Amino acid sequence: MRFMKWLKQERKLDFTGYDALWNWSVSDLEGFWSAIWDHFDVEAERRYDQVVSTRNMPGAIWFEGARLNFSQNALRHERTAPESTAIFAFSEDAPMQEVSWSELGDSVRRLATALRKLGIQPGDRVICYLPNTVEAVISLLASTAIGAVFSSASPEFGAKTVIDRFGQLEPKLIFATPEYRFNGAVRDKRENLSTIIDAIPSLEHVVHIPGGETGTASTGNITSHSWESLLNTTLPTDRPFEFEQVAHDHPLWILFSSGTTGLPKAIVQSHVGILLEHLKAQHFSAELTPNSTIFFYTTTSWMVWNSLICTLLTGSSIVIYDGSPVYPDAAALWQMSEEAGVTALGFSPGLVQKMSAVGVVPATDFNMEKLEMIVLGGAPSTPETFSWFYENVKDDLWVTSQTGGTDLCSTIAGGVSLSPVYAGEIQGAALGIHVDCLSEDGSSLRNETGELVIRSPSPSMPLGFWNDPNDKRYRDSYFSTYPGTWQQGDLCMINDRGGIYIFGRSDATLNRNGVRIGTAEIYRTLEDIPDVEDSLVVCLEDQIILFLQLAQGETFSGKLCDQIRHALKSENSPRHVPDRIIEAPVIPYTITGKRLEVPVRRLLEGAPFESVADPQMLRDASSLEWFRNFSTNNL
Repeated sequence: MRFMKWLKQERKLDFTGYDALWNWSVSDLEGFWSAIWDHFDVEAERRYDQVVSTRNMPGAIWFEGARLNFSQNALRHERTAPESTAIFAFSEDAPMQEVSWSELGDSVRRLATALRKLGIQPGDRVICYLPNTVEAVISLLASTAIGAVFSSASPEFGAKTVIDRFGQLEPKLIFATPEYRFNGAVRDKRENLSTIIDAIPSLEHVVHIPGGETGTASTGNITSHSWESLLNTTLPTDRPFEFEQVAHDHPLWILFSSGTTGLPKAIVQSHVGILLEHLKAQHFSAELTPNSTIFFYTTTSWMVWNSLICTLLTGSSIVIYDGSPVYPDAAALWQMSEEAGVTALGFSPGLVQKMSAVGVVPATDFNMEKLEMIVLGGAPSTPETFSWFYENVKDDLWVTSQTGGTDLCSTIAGGVSLSPVYAGEIQGAALGIHVDCLSEDGSSLRNETGELVIRSPSPSMPLGFWNDPNDKRYRDSYFSTYPGTWQQGDLCMINDRGGIYIFGRSDATLNRNGVRIGTAEIYRTLEDIPDVEDSLVVCLEDQIILFLQLAQGETFSGKLCDQIRHALKSENSPRHVPDRIIEAPVIPYTITGKRLEVPVRRLLEGAPFESVADPQMLRDASSLEWFRNFSTNNL
């Protein structure tokens, strides 16, 4: 590893292997993170006064005194390789588009200058309702270049889901599209977009992509602009563009969790935290270089999209795709990978299962000569998933499983280039991330299932949640079970060699093809359907099953199911539509009023009835009996 050689030469630190390096990285936080800053030569107007204020969580302050900009660091490779490709962009209905570093940098500077002329100030929120396109990437980099706080959602989300997120932020400007294409069909979003704009009174500007209007038009308090009109902004010739230099605690972007109750959590992360974390993660967990090209299928609603943009920090090229991963067939992503010369390819295990089911064999159908690495994320991997790549792609791949989360927007545990690969196993904890596995009483576990936790602070941990007085919701979300220790919310096992297995969420968040969906989003939609008294939704592998308790006197029917599917698709997204809808006599609850989502899911997965819930803690113990019988007779 290049970093170990640098440490030996520059810091006189000599480590015998990854374990020794990792132990140092989590025990000497100041030494490790200052080394990351210096090794990657962070561009900053002002260096930090101290690396970290305390090891206590929450409350650690990172790189206090620093003034810098994330976008400036992401675009600095334009100076050394201006004509090299920064972005390979694919869509369902157009040829591949290549964007050079100089083209990307120029577009970002022009859009950022236009945003400043519109009055967008540091700290203002800018939101994005776009698919995974070049315009979306430019929007993020330009907004953050001037210190605006960025947040995005895919246009597959319905109006209500978007309003639940963006309505919390009081944004000033939105980048939006009236339609997008998915699975061969054009999806009209004009009505959704109108509803969103009407529901967010703080909006002053709408930027339409594609252009629509050729210039600028005003309606009420909102001014509409075409993308082209802003990109045609003339840059000053008498002075260079200035990236806004922001403080250590200045928000970079706001990501949204998929929780099981209430509004989605608005997670705020900083410029300096994301910058330092991803300089480390993308170079070490994926070994990316300026000669790399990375492709991970994602939408703009998933933190993987933000992480993919962060790989620009390494000088690597990124591949983005606006469309269905299985259109026109299950080999679509492999065709794109061949055309772009992908070296690192990311999938969810669910997509791999789809490819395997229809007999996709990339080794015989595509040229995978440049492919070096597979990154599996978004859901737990199995040995069979690893084997599929070695048997059907190539036998000298570095196949890795990685775990992370929206909460940190990075890798918690993943690839370790110095360690062997064991099928289905995450190779090890990421450098600087003090991973452990705890029992219910807080004891550290090995070779046993427990809670995935982080024992010391790291830079990309949230500044907090947006509009969260006294950080109450933030503290309750991560630090209520094990005070002073971050609880990630995943069940895991760490073995004696440091390998890690993830067994899924320890809560009830749905996960379809690696994209997490909050059950609360489904429940909120069903509340508006009068025939439905109550409901419960679970996810088995990639299959979403919705159980309905009907209102008194109502009858279960195909018409009702169609109504539910339509409502979930229009108000949320196609991903929210269940695979099966089943009538249940009554939905089970605890005596404190919580739906028994996890116990029901575990029953359907085959867990013994007596192990999933204590009958004394149930509002009606017989309600869970029905699900046990259903599991026995119908799965």
